[in-house]
Amino acid sequence: MSIITPRVSLAFRLALRELRGGIRGFYIFLACIALGTGAIAAVNSVSQSITDTIASQGQELLAGDVRFELNNREATPEEMAFLDGLGTVSVSTGLRSMARKPDGSDQALVEVKAVDDAYPLYGSFKAEPDYPLAALLSGQGGTYGAVAAPLLLDRLGLPVGDELLLGNVKLSITGTVKTEPDALSEGFGFAPRLLVSRRALEASGLIQTGSLVEHAYKIRLEDKGAMSGIQARAAKEFPSAGWAVRTSDRAAPSLTENINRFSQFLTLVGLTALIVGGVGVANAVRAFLDSKRTTIATFKCLGAPAQVVVLIYLFQIAIIALGGITIGLLIGALSPIFAAQFLAQFLPVSTAPTLYPGALLLATLFGILTTLAFAILPLGHAREVPATALFREQGFEARRLPSWPYILLAALFMVALAGLAILTAYDRFIAVVFVGAIVFAFVVLRLVAAAIAWLARRSPRVNSPALRLAIGNIHRPGALTPSVVLSLGLGLALLVTLTLIDGNLRQQLTGRMNEGAPNFFFVDIQSAEVDAFRALVQAQAPKGKLMEVPMLRGRIIAFNGEDVSKMNVPAAGRWVLNGDRGITYADTLPENAALTEGSWWDKDYSGEPLVSFSSEEAHELGLKIGDKVTVNVLGRNITAKIANLRRVQWESLSINFVMVFSPNTFRGAPHAWLATLTDPASTPAEDAAILKSVTNTYPTITSVRVKDAIDIVNQLVAQLATAIRAAASVALIASILVLAGALAAGNRARTHDAVVLKTLGATRAMLIRAFSYEYLILGLATAIFALMAGSVAAWFIVARIMHLPSTFLPDVAGLTLVTALVLTVGIGLIGTWRILGQKAAPVLREL
Repeated sequence: MSIITPRVSLAFRLALRELRGGIRGFYIFLACIALGTGAIAAVNSVSQSITDTIASQGQELLAGDVRFELNNREATPEEMAFLDGLGTVSVSTGLRSMARKPDGSDQALVEVKAVDDAYPLYGSFKAEPDYPLAALLSGQGGTYGAVAAPLLLDRLGLPVGDELLLGNVKLSITGTVKTEPDALSEGFGFAPRLLVSRRALEASGLIQTGSLVEHAYKIRLEDKGAMSGIQARAAKEFPSAGWAVRTSDRAAPSLTENINRFSQFLTLVGLTALIVGGVGVANAVRAFLDSKRTTIATFKCLGAPAQVVVLIYLFQIAIIALGGITIGLLIGALSPIFAAQFLAQFLPVSTAPTLYPGALLLATLFGILTTLAFAILPLGHAREVPATALFREQGFEARRLPSWPYILLAALFMVALAGLAILTAYDRFIAVVFVGAIVFAFVVLRLVAAAIAWLARRSPRVNSPALRLAIGNIHRPGALTPSVVLSLGLGLALLVTLTLIDGNLRQQLTGRMNEGAPNFFFVDIQSAEVDAFRALVQAQAPKGKLMEVPMLRGRIIAFNGEDVSKMNVPAAGRWVLNGDRGITYADTLPENAALTEGSWWDKDYSGEPLVSFSSEEAHELGLKIGDKVTVNVLGRNITAKIANLRRVQWESLSINFVMVFSPNTFRGAPHAWLATLTDPASTPAEDAAILKSVTNTYPTITSVRVKDAIDIVNQLVAQLATAIRAAASVALIASILVLAGALAAGNRARTHDAVVLKTLGATRAMLIRAFSYEYLILGLATAIFALMAGSVAAWFIVARIMHLPSTFLPDVAGLTLVTALVLTVGIGLIGTWRILGQKAAPVLREL
């Protein structure tokens, strides 16, 4: 111990003294660490800012301490008495419907929200003009007030003060929505908001038997301490109520979950950039130690132990890495402040400057582990090479693996890096897949580099001296091939994967889905209106295909008698259990489905309730034929046995249900009808005429034009893809930095080559051609690999995970090739130009 401490102290002092000369050669090292660390710190800081704000503003976001939600029915007097006993209750009702101009000339789908005088219990609703909400929604002479989203007024071309119709009631637009406190907890809406009073909704006639309506009972508790036990108490006293209960500490669970998932994805992208940067760290450390060969040799000749030499440069690397990490942490700390300027209008983000130590600590750990994992092996090489070899050889080009302690240390740091990524992930399975993919990618890239060198070594002799020199450079000892392929291959493959996924999704939304999708969905058709509605639509679209099915809403509450809320359900099938599902009954197999297991019931079946379950969702939930499914419908628990499984083509956008019951299950139950109209030959003008006719004739029927819905989804996908590509560009930037570092690391050897070749008569033009050929070959080979790897990854995600058709996009191939060639040739020649101007005498004296 007495010997080790002075050695460490001496090594630290010498490291600091040597750093006085600057950090030349470490700028790319610094940039790689700062970029990767900054990306991870920024993503996690912004994510934590949003989730912390959701948690701290739960009462405002929920507009209550607790929220009870019932679908398609209102609370019974007994249930209402229970809710009133908890505290102050505010009741709101939500549904989709059609708002139209009084003259019937235009209409638009709206998200209707009807509130009472107590709304909101927490937070504040703000409108333009800034009048009390009760005053804006008050009625006079049979006309009620309404506050609309600005988008709705833009679509209908209406100013504030004009009138519109909703169902059977006339509304006067008294203002526009500026701030709706509980909008995020209400979930995503496909249509603009229209806020009315509950009295106006009752007068509209929109709430009828089987209408798709959501009733929310928001409560300001008298006893805040009772919140934790409310759900258990409600379930005990009203086991068949079928309501969903949410408390203010989980005001927007779906939003929080999506933010966490997206944050994990972006963190993994940032980690990809950091790992790609790790290659740059290894290149920079190798080049730095190569440049310090005289200094290292001097240390060893003066008796410095190998451990001291390693410690000197380990300290230097650690100090520079901490500088890069500090820059990254500064970026991460400032990110929530800048992000708030863009996200505040969409998400709850705190604008107050706040540090998030957990996010910064995580980024620091990733940065430190990455630096150590990739710097240990080059340090081991410097330790193993004797002083005589350092004086005699030009560098570390011809080398073997370092001694086993360094290999073991590097492996341990790699394992720690992978373990940290998995342990801190929101979805550990995805993290495990990511780590496996990174390891696989590195192995494959090394094999690709070896294959390129092998092919170059065995290529036939060419007549062109420049091309022959380029091919030799690709397979010679110390060649740039592994560094270039590793640095550029991973970033390009990631970019190709994301671009192909985005392109296939857009193609699916704008092409294939549009081709087979129905023109319209018609919702909330009453049983008494079905025949007349059918006659109207067939008169308007005689060549169209009209499909009608009974429609109910139900919430799955148990599988085989076990409460689903207490089950560990796989993430892939969890969406089936979130909220109410549309359900139907049928005596024959739907025409757009095919049985995969079991058989369909007879038309006159009257036995035990049976249900047909979607096969994909059943397998994700672990269900099989014979299992029992309990569904709460209109306040009643109904248990049915799974009779068969069927394949559902969700991408067709036609009428599809997870569950189809035997007709006897709901015999006599009140319900509405759902219909679709499919007419591929219909023009936009004909669609508009149908929409106008149905809306004016049946104001309580909600008409949804499928193309409009697809356009909205396409916009969301485009915004999401932009964010993902922006994140992926961080990895590509890291790849470019590493590529520049790799080429710079080989510049000293190339300087010697260029000087010797020029001495032997080679011209500058011939050397430029040789280096250009070399970079072209490497760039082309790397681009081909990235294209193949990215295409396979995109195909797997689109075809196997998303279950969508996957196609190859030629424009992506062209862009990948051009990007790879421009980067390798451009960056390579920028560095080479300086080499070609090197004077021969100083270099020849060192040979």
